[in-house]
Amino acid sequence: MKKENSSVLIVEDDPRVALIIQRGLESIGITSDVALDGEIGLTYFNGRIYHLVILDVGLPGKTGYQVCKEIRLLNKDIPILFLTALGDLEKKLEGFDAGADDYIVKPFEIQELVARVQVFLRRVRGRSNDADPQELLKFYDLELNMKTKTAFRGGKEIILTQKEFLLLEQFMRSPNRVISKSEIAERVWDITFDTGTNIIEVYVNYLRAKVDKGFDKRLIHTVVGMGYVLKVI
Repeated sequence: MKKENSSVLIVEDDPRVALIIQRGLESIGITSDVALDGEIGLTYFNGRIYHLVILDVGLPGKTGYQVCKEIRLLNKDIPILFLTALGDLEKKLEGFDAGADDYIVKPFEIQELVARVQVFLRRVRGRSNDADPQELLKFYDLELNMKTKTAFRGGKEIILTQKEFLLLEQFMRSPNRVISKSEIAERVWDITFDTGTNIIEVYVNYLRAKVDKGFDKRLIHTVVGMGYVLKVI
């Protein structure tokens, strides 16, 4: 088995579940550390280099949401995958707002979890191997700085969550082109679009309220039956 040269932090209070995940990662050559509560997880994260975090929500002491927010203050880019028994949409949105990149609901298939980990690690390696990244995206009076992870419209800073930032990035890399929900789901959430959820509509509305509210020109538009487009109207 080819080694991935990647390290994962598993923060999970059930030792049996943590061991299953650890063995699944070992099967594809990925090393990992296990922390059984949030405080220990943060201590590990502060003292070692990791390429991805698998984080349970129902942790003793600090919740997974709190741990996720603290990790995001230290590292805006590391992928964070929530693993939890809480599967309703409201809880998922709370996790994404805290800074999570993906969400797997227990019980889960270890093969699926390992596959998602590989997707995120490939993305991390792709970013690190990019010799000439486009650091500043501009459209009309909107700017997105990929290095500092900041957004401005008309010179005014727009405070975005991580998912909102990724969503806006997709629009700004393809202005004046209709982007389907399937494409958004794959590029922002790394999942196949589920017609039974409205999570994309929810996040587009969040983003629209921040980007367009208070400005004469609207930039984010819905194309009924097709998706969304960034253009000036």
